[in-house]
Amino acid sequence: MLTAKQHELIRFIQARLEETGISPSFEEMKEALDLKSKSGVHRLISALEERGFIRRLPNRARALEVLKTPEEAVSSPRARNAAAANAPSAANDTVDAAAAARAPEPANDVLEIPLHGRIAAGAPIEAIEGQSSLPVPAALLGPGEHFALEVSGDSMIEAGIFDGDYALIRRADSARDGDIVVALVDNAEATLKYLWREGGRVRLDPANASYEPQVYDANSVQVQGKLAGLLRRYH
Repeated sequence: MLTAKQHELIRFIQARLEETGISPSFEEMKEALDLKSKSGVHRLISALEERGFIRRLPNRARALEVLKTPEEAVSSPRARNAAAANAPSAANDTVDAAAAARAPEPANDVLEIPLHGRIAAGAPIEAIEGQSSLPVPAALLGPGEHFALEVSGDSMIEAGIFDGDYALIRRADSARDGDIVVALVDNAEATLKYLWREGGRVRLDPANASYEPQVYDANSVQVQGKLAGLLRRYH
């Protein structure tokens, strides 16, 4: 069951797509729903995406596709039947035609996500001190709740993660072998490493031959999140 705000958002997106062929920007959705920040829009979109009502088209700015709508969001049975008969090709054709008609534009929608201090890409360092926020292009974030950490160290350089990068982390308390995770060790130190399980132990592997893997008892390591992306600033 959708919340009132989720109903309102999907109605707004559907109406804008029918009217212009272009999904609304995060700013337009924020204003239409009278929300205080774009983070609220991101949470609503993530919830709708997880429930299979919409999807984000990759590598495109302002590209949302409505996969299904609740009855309250459908203007008429005829519109509903037409959408079902022609999806997904009609939606893709609409987006492609709109993109061709306009010059490419950058993804201007920016979200503020929590920035929780520094994370070690070396030996573990004291975990996540302080909190501020980091503006991140919405296109870099998928569904789920995210936060950012500033990378400290060079143990993950062979994975393309460098000192001073911002690691974009999707909150999670579990991960598969081979995932790059934020691991909290002994409730005191955090590190960014590849995760591998070996019986009752956990191995945290660097991506730098100069560093040795770190091996801990499984109950000493907690997964705090999985790497979702990177943000790098050039000075």
